[in-house]
This record gives sequence, structure tokens and C-alpha cells, in this order.
Amino acid sequence: MSRSMVKSRLDILLIEDEPDLGAVFSRYLQYKGFHVQWESTLKGGWDAFQNCSVKLLIIDIQLPDGNGFDLAQKILQIKKGQPIFFLTALHERTSRLKGLTLGAVDYIAKPFDMDEILLKIRNLLAVAVPEINAVSEIELVIGSLRLNMEQYSLTDGAGKTQKLTVREAELLRHLIHNKNLLVNKKDLLLQFWGNTDFFNGKSLEVFISRLRKLLQMDHTLHIESIYGAGYILHENRQKN
Repeated sequence: MSRSMVKSRLDILLIEDEPDLGAVFSRYLQYKGFHVQWESTLKGGWDAFQNCSVKLLIIDIQLPDGNGFDLAQKILQIKKGQPIFFLTALHERTSRLKGLTLGAVDYIAKPFDMDEILLKIRNLLAVAVPEINAVSEIELVIGSLRLNMEQYSLTDGAGKTQKLTVREAELLRHLIHNKNLLVNKKDLLLQFWGNTDFFNGKSLEVFISRLRKLLQMDHTLHIESIYGAGYILHENRQKN
């Protein structure tokens, strides 16, 4: 086979026209260890599919230049059995039935929980994809604190340990990876809650407040709120 005939391999081809959701969701999947390509149009998705060997397609139904159902039908005509998830804001029963009738594995309505979709993807692909830097992800260190992602616990330099919920641990891990940088509030809401509505915003504020209390175990750490933007986890800086 000539070099020009060799297709690149993708775990997931995401076709989603909403910029914020597409960017955050594709980054989330990449962070979880998948090789992902994100396209925002029907044409871009079709071109990418022709040029790549794709394990799973996630297709938004309402695209700016066409209908995701039509794209899926076109793809399934040339590759029977291609796994497809439909991702859509359409909640009507007829749309759901149409997607499943076409042969889609699942039909996911927005807003959605990214962790739930991650489990569906891993079950479908029947492979535990290692996360990036998986070894170092078991325990993260910031200041004198150690975050254990297996036990969901935070331990200070004196050995005192506090238990965290799964979401608290995931949020803190994300802030640690981006320490001393602004983390956009909208990105956090999309990644951990699936949408940016008022009530989820209030829920995020509660979690941040809880993390602030936990970080009091080390006085050199502080989460600063940037009004209208997001949060910064400062290391080696005391709160003013």
C-alpha cells in the first residue's frame, strides 16, 4: 500500500458546531487518553472520516451546513457497523427513534454528563485507555499537600488526611494541573456539569468554597476568584 493510501487512526471523531462545547469536550477526551479530532461542520466531518480510520463517531444532529442524520447515513452506506453516537439538543421521541433506527449505538441529549459519556465510550471500545501521565495521576503534590486520586483524599505534611468527594478531587486535580493560571468558569461547568446554567454555577461556587477550606491545611495555597472569568489556584502565595 502506498503512503498516500495509509489512513491515520482516530479513536474518536467529534463533529460538533458549538465552539465552547466542542473545544472543552474534545480536550476532555484527549485528557482521558483518546486520540480525538474535532470538526465543526458536516463537510469537515466527512472529509476527516474519509482520511482517517475511526473507531467512534460522535455527531451533532444540527450542523450549520447539513443534518447529522444524513451524514451518518452516508457513512454507514460505505462502512456498515461503524459505531456512532448522536449528540443533540433535540429531545423529541421521533428524532431519538430515527437516530437509533439508522444504527446509532446511542443518542445523547444535551446537556450531558461528560463522565457518563466517557464510561459509555470505554464500554463501547472495550478497552481501558490509559490517561495521559497515568502514573503521576495517582498522587499529585502541591505545596505540602498530597492529593490521592485512588483514595480521594488530601494529606498535609503532618500526615493529617481529609476525605474528598469524587467531584471535589477531580476539580482540585484540574486546578493543580493549571496552578497559577486562570481557569475559566465556563470551561469548568461544561467539563464537570455539562452545561453553564445558573444552578450549576451556584453548585460550582459551593465546591470551590469547600476546596478553599480544605486548602487551609497549607497557608501558602489560595484559590482566587476572578469576577466574571474564573479561578486561580495560587501556590506560594498567601491570601491578602
